[in-house]
Amino acid sequence: MEEMQRLFGLDMQLLHDVVLMALAVFFLFLFLSKMLFNPARKMLEERKKRIATDIETAETDKKDAAALKAEYEARLKNIDKEAEQILSEARQKAQKNAARIESEAKEEAARIIRTANDEAELSKKRAMDEVKQEMITVASMMAAKVVAANIDAAVQDTLVEETLKEMGDSTWQS
Repeated sequence: MEEMQRLFGLDMQLLHDVVLMALAVFFLFLFLSKMLFNPARKMLEERKKRIATDIETAETDKKDAAALKAEYEARLKNIDKEAEQILSEARQKAQKNAARIESEAKEEAARIIRTANDEAELSKKRAMDEVKQEMITVASMMAAKVVAANIDAAVQDTLVEETLKEMGDSTWQS
């Protein structure tokens, strides 16, 4: 009878094929790990480092932004105070300028009034001098008439005194 053949036989050929297959799988694994796995691992490691760097940069930027935000908020709070201070300084300068302009205008007006008073006084003196000159001229003409008419000294004195009384004593005294 035929011997029943075994379903699974451990003979040398099978062991040889198994060893060859194991060696082929092992070398294939080594080859693929060198060619595929190591570059993939390297790429994943670089990506991991880049992501970590991006996260650190983002955190730093976030902290800087928070600090800037706090600084700007503080400035915004102080901006009203600064604006009020600037306006107050501007008002004070305007008041000082207004006071200075007003005092200069008053000084100018006082100077103009003094000048006008001086000119009026000078005109008054000129008028008085002209009146004196007129009096002298009139007195000279009267004296000439008296001399021409041969009036005595008593008549001449009375004429001069009458003329002086008409013109007033204050004219001669000033």
